[in-house]
Amino acid sequence: MIFLGLDPGLGTTGWGAITVEGNRLSHIANGQIRTDPSMALARRLALLHDALAAVIASHEPEMAAVEEVLGNSNAQSTLKLGQARGIALFSLAEAGLSVGEYHPNVVKKAVVGTGSADKKQVQAMVSRLLPGVKLAGPDAADALAVAITHAHHHASARGYARRVRAS
Repeated sequence: MIFLGLDPGLGTTGWGAITVEGNRLSHIANGQIRTDPSMALARRLALLHDALAAVIASHEPEMAAVEEVLGNSNAQSTLKLGQARGIALFSLAEAGLSVGEYHPNVVKKAVVGTGSADKKQVQAMVSRLLPGVKLAGPDAADALAVAITHAHHHASARGYARRVRAS
């Protein structure tokens, strides 16, 4: 099963695709989509959508997840991040994918073991969980961590459903 994770941002959106076979995770690809800050907002969002559509078409994921927005003290930055996240959700929904959404602390806890992990710790654990991966950057590492988190949650939910049916 192919899982796609997204770490949305207007300046840089990270993406990562993994395959899951039983308990085995394997890296497929990862990257970062960048938009030019000098461009109009609407154009940047359109470019982000087109690039995400190309990633989805190229890797044909069966499952997808997006990191939730963390608010910060700059309302304008939070709004732009929310708009980029909206494009990410729309792109996945347009492709017919159901989408998991995870708070950054949940992702960090799932991958590193603590919700207060820093970016370097996330990158180190993603590299450990996906041997041989060449990370396109920190946003791509975060996106792979989102995909890994969704794979773990999906496996847990399936196992729970099996146990409920059996009882």
